[in-house]
Parts: sequence; structure tokens; C-alpha cells
Amino acid sequence: MSEFTNHNDTKISKLLELSEIIINKNRPAEYVKANMDMIEAIMPSDVIRLVHLLVEKGYEMVDLKKHISKLLNLFYKALNNYPTAKPSDDDLLFYLQKNSEKMMADLKALKPIIKALNLEGVTADRIVALRDGFSGMSVYSHYFTVKENLLFPLIEKQWDDYKCVHIMWSIHDDIRGYLKRLPELLSAKEFDLKEFNVVSSKMYFDLGAIVFRDNKVLFPQMLITIPKKDMESILVASDDLEFPFFKPEVVKSDDINNQEFFKNGNVNLGTGAMSPEQISMVFNHLPVDITYVDENNTVKYFSTPNHRIFPRTTAIIGRQVSNCHPPESVHVVENIVDAFREGKKDEASFWIHMGPKFVLIRYFAVRDAYGKFRGTLEVSQEISEIQELKGDKRLLEWE
Repeated sequence: MSEFTNHNDTKISKLLELSEIIINKNRPAEYVKANMDMIEAIMPSDVIRLVHLLVEKGYEMVDLKKHISKLLNLFYKALNNYPTAKPSDDDLLFYLQKNSEKMMADLKALKPIIKALNLEGVTADRIVALRDGFSGMSVYSHYFTVKENLLFPLIEKQWDDYKCVHIMWSIHDDIRGYLKRLPELLSAKEFDLKEFNVVSSKMYFDLGAIVFRDNKVLFPQMLITIPKKDMESILVASDDLEFPFFKPEVVKSDDINNQEFFKNGNVNLGTGAMSPEQISMVFNHLPVDITYVDENNTVKYFSTPNHRIFPRTTAIIGRQVSNCHPPESVHVVENIVDAFREGKKDEASFWIHMGPKFVLIRYFAVRDAYGKFRGTLEVSQEISEIQELKGDKRLLEWE
């Protein structure tokens, strides 16, 4: 986005120098005092560029988040007073701001109870009120999910200086952790007021910081640098995601018949495009057996993973599904398909033991965008190992 920003190299160099002086604690007060004119003239684009450069410096994320918080505290007045564009009420950013306003109002409403808890004592009523309040805040995670899945990819495509989103995403995950931990603390047999104060303080600080950065830095810069058609596209895409409180009303085009499904050797899948070879590889690498039967009850396709549960050969392609099952059970399959066709059901599940294997077999009604029945998908999966899973194994624990 360099061509859109108003910063200049000299200003950014001085801001970067200031940042590293603060990070290294090398008499920052003197440098701040000598550069107050620059600090008071800071703009959203300057912050975006500066944070991008700091991320590229390779600082540890935990340290970088602290340093950037100090910098933005220094820049707060200038950013808060900077004249910025406001999103229109048909913009995704407008709805995100409505949600963040409600989030901040919820937090504010709990502050008097937290204050009373510390000044007047821990009581059952206060604990219950706080537990209920913080449990209800689990929906805040939807706000972050919308940003991560719609705003961040768009920013990465449009801006050269996009790495501020790395910082934001890390803070999002911190807040998710606090939102999970607070109800746990408030449900414990022995309430730990000290830990509660630490966790709640961090949550209040980080959520307030994210909302400020969204409203005063990220969103204003998006409004002046990202084409309206791209903003409209993510508004439409937002219909597939949940929001904490306020969700845009999206009108999707129903002109499905005019979609170009094949272009430049790729197949348009709606959410992306792949070559036929790539599609085949993806299906065959899924840890499930897939068989597709069309609306005429004709077998059209089956996947070939490395370890199939049920044997299949290409001889079944074009075969009527009623001929693919023994006489004793074929009526059940026909009843399932009829229920799908009539719109009475969308899914049917069964599970069986096959020696040491425990197999889950699921049938799904396939419908087009108009809701018309277009066939049945059979998905079979060996789930013995899945059943044995316990606790958590997070991505960062992979080796």
C-alpha cells in the first residue's frame, strides 16, 4: 500500500529510531521530548508502516506486543484526534464497529461489580454476576474470526505494509484465552481473587487496545486504500460467518446459471479454483471414503484414499445405487434417498464395528443453491483413534 500512504522515509526512519530506543530503554524520555512535533503529527498510515517494519525486525512476539502497546500509548492523543473517514452503513466495517461498541459497553457494565469485589469483599452474588457476564462474552471471538478470515486476507493482498495483522492476530488469541480462563476462575471451588484481577485486567486492556487500533488505525486506512468493490465482496462473504451481536443483511446474487465453471484449465469451486488434477488429489487425500450418487440414483464418483474402508471399483460408475446394496438393506437406502429427495431429512448416520475398526457411515443430501435435490453423498470414516482422543493437542505442540 506504499503508494497510498502519506508518510515519508525520513519520518518513518525517525519513528523506527524512537521505537528501538523505547524497546532498548536507552533514555527514551529525552528522545520523545525532542521529537514531540513528529509524535503529535502521526497518522494511521505511519503506524501501519512502523509496525510492519518492527515485525520484520524479528523481535519475539511477546516482547513486540508490549513494545507496540507502549508506542501506541505515546501516539494515543494524535491518533484519537486524527480526522478519519467513517464507514457507511452498508460497509462491513460499520457492522464491526457496532459489535465492538456493544463489546465495550458489556465490559464497562461489569466494572462496578469488579470494583465492589475488591473493595467490599467476595460474595456469591458478585461471583455469579461476573461468571454470567464473562461467560456471555465468549461470542466476542466471532468478532476476531471475521477480521482474521475477511479483513486480514484482503489487507495482505492490497497492502505492502500488512504485518500489523500478525500482531493483531496474536492479541486476538490472547483475548480468547482470557475469555476462556475467566469463567473457569469464577467457577472454581476456591476463588482466586489475585489471579482473577490479573487475567481480567489483561483482558480489559487488550480488548480496549484492539478496538482502538481497529477504529483509529486499521479501519480508517482500509476505507481510503481498498477499492469499494473489494469491500463489497467481503461483505457478501461475511454471510458465512457468525458475529457477536449485529450481522449484516447480505443479498447474494442468484445468477448461478451464468457462473463460469471452467476457465484457463481450472474448475471454479465458488470459494476458489483448482485444476482437475488438484481436485482429484484433494479428495483422495481426505481420511474418508466418499461416494457420490446423483439425483437419478446413479453412482457418479468415488474417492480412492490410500486405505479404503469399503472396496470400490470403477465398475460401479453408472450403476443404480439400489443395485449396490444387498436385498436385506436396499430398502433402507432407498428410504434415506427418498427422504432426502422430499426434503424431510438432510443427513443420516450409522456406525458399525468391523473387527478392530469402528466405522462411522454418514449420508448427506446434496442440494444446489436453490435447495433442489441433486444427489446423495456417502462419507465413511474409521474413527477408533478419534474416539480415544483426550485433552488438547494444540498446533504449537507439533514436532
